Amino acid sequence: MVAMKRPILIHPDPRLKKLATPVADLDDGLRILADDMLETMYDAPGIGLAAPQIGILQRLIVLDCVKEEGETPSPLIMFNPEIIAASDETSVYEEGCLSIPEQYGEVTRPAEVTARWIDRDGTERQDTFTGLWSTCVQHEIDHLNGKLFIDYLKPMRRQMITRKMQKLKREKARD
Repeated sequence: MVAMKRPILIHPDPRLKKLATPVADLDDGLRILADDMLETMYDAPGIGLAAPQIGILQRLIVLDCVKEEGETPSPLIMFNPEIIAASDETSVYEEGCLSIPEQYGEVTRPAEVTARWIDRDGTERQDTFTGLWSTCVQHEIDHLNGKLFIDYLKPMRRQMITRKMQKLKREKARD
């Protein structure tokens, strides 16, 4: 079975603001979806992708924060991920998003988080993330809750980015 690239929704799209539903039964269809999401993410290229970004309102995210050339990829598939602990210490990263191409903004988040999720085999897992992995897992879980990184920015900046995305969507529609 070859993984398939899926189209990524571009903000503003109402599906990006909706709450994703928990995955009830892990089946082969969901495993294929996860593989497709990894293929889509790597092709984009990005370091994380949430199912709502491809129009599927289920609690599934994929990520891989290994970016260095020649490094072994470390893909992570998370069904029903949740943050169960977060540090008081924060970190600031300039975040971007595959649904908001070529737009970036500094977002402050907890520097370290502990997440719990179900892996592709149906096993409950738990791990603590720091650095870029911590930022990425929080960013992707936000997607499952209908929240975008631009929601952390000042209103003027958020409106400017939204207008740029509306213009980009109009241009793509003409092509």
